[in-house]
Amino acid sequence: MVELLRKSELIEIHDLILDSTGIGLPGQAGDKDLEGMLARVENRIHYNLSNDLLHIAAFLAVAIATGHCFNDGNKRTAFVAMDSFLRSNGVSIDMDQDLIVQMMIDAASGQLGHEALATRIAEYLYEQFEEIGSDSAPIYPP
Repeated sequence: MVELLRKSELIEIHDLILDSTGIGLPGQAGDKDLEGMLARVENRIHYNLSNDLLHIAAFLAVAIATGHCFNDGNKRTAFVAMDSFLRSNGVSIDMDQDLIVQMMIDAASGQLGHEALATRIAEYLYEQFEEIGSDSAPIYPP
């Protein structure tokens, strides 16, 4: 099984985002449980027996975006955590910022669940491989 980001890594990602942008209220929301949110992601992966990196990344991103564990920057943290998780597992995504923003707004509002998020990313990665003319098959075909 792949290793998820730890609580300390998520907090570091969140703090770096706020520091670099200068936008947002720092800290964790007092009534939210970041460790519990991560445990729910781990449980979902375990009980769904999922080892698909995109689905795991999507579980993580949706959980962070909808969990509102931070005072501010949840959607940004969700995307960067997803991207960091994928990169640490050898997958790189490079999406247009406007697409990322809308995708994370949709995820945070519940309009885009983890399955749809995984599909959207898979479709984009497939296009990326086609654009660079790779002879190999996409990592996660749609």
